[in-house]
Amino acid sequence: MAPSVVVVLVTCPSREVAERIAKALLEARLAACVNITPELKSIFWWKGEVEEASEVLMFIKTKAELLDELIARVRELHPYEVPEVIALPVAAGLSDYLAWVEEETKRP
Repeated sequence: MAPSVVVVLVTCPSREVAERIAKALLEARLAACVNITPELKSIFWWKGEVEEASEVLMFIKTKAELLDELIARVRELHPYEVPEVIALPVAAGLSDYLAWVEEETKRP
């Protein structure tokens, strides 16, 4: 059986961008919770060059069945040409917390 809860990692160029995306995802019930880390340094290949950037990292908790819609919304709101959006399955966790994620992402 596939995990029903996933954590989605998304990097953003600033806290303001991350907060805007987080609020949109929460309002649409595409996420139960979004954590935003303080500044981190990313070093990556981009168009044949090694680049460096200061970014923030979002940890988005949601249901696997909402991933396609969540990814589409992030692409719509994100300023990057190719935003990082990586979903990781949750193998285990506190059952009450996982149930809370399920409940908070129910759609009317």
